[in-house]
Amino acid sequence: MLSGRRLDLLDPSPLDVEIDDIAHGLSRVARWNGQTSGAWAFSVAQHCLLVHDIYLGFRPDAAPRWLLAALLHDAAEYVVGDLISPFKAAVGRDYKTLELRLESAIHLRFGLPAHLPDKIRKDIKRADRAAAYFEAICVAGFSEAEAKKIFQKPRGLDCPAISPLSPTRAKRAYLSAFSALSDD
Repeated sequence: MLSGRRLDLLDPSPLDVEIDDIAHGLSRVARWNGQTSGAWAFSVAQHCLLVHDIYLGFRPDAAPRWLLAALLHDAAEYVVGDLISPFKAAVGRDYKTLELRLESAIHLRFGLPAHLPDKIRKDIKRADRAAAYFEAICVAGFSEAEAKKIFQKPRGLDCPAISPLSPTRAKRAYLSAFSALSDD
C-alpha cells in the first residue's frame, strides 16, 4: 500500500488497514468496469458516498457507527477491485471468503463489529441497490425500464445528481465523510 503497510490478503490484519489507502484505492477503482459517462470514471469511493447518503435518508436517526459502516460497505474493493455481480458469482466462494475476511479486518480497524447486525446489513444493502439503480440511469447508460428490471426502482426516493469526480476530488470527499463519522 502507499502508506507502506503490507496487507496479507489471505489473513488480513486490522493493524495493516489505513483509511488513506482505502480512500486512495477506492477513488481509482471504477464502478461499472469504467463504462460510465463523463470525463472521469464513476469511482467506488463516490458509490460509497452515495450509499452513505441514501442510507442516511432511510435511517436519519442512525448512529454514526452504522453510517460509517455504510461508507465502508465496499472498502475491501480498495484491494480486490470492483467485480460486477455476475463475475463474482462465477468466481465463487473463494472470492467471497477473501472479500469477507478483508471486510472483517476493515470493520475491526475502525471500531465496527466484524460482522454487522442483520438489520444494519440489510438496510445498507437496500441503499446499495438504490445507488446501483440511480447510477445505472445517471452514468451507466441504462434506460429507466432496463434499470427497473435489473435493480428494482427504489420507492420514495428521487434520483440524486450524480456526476463523476476526479480521483483526487473523490478521495478528498471520502476522507471528509470518514472524518465526520470516525474517532480515528
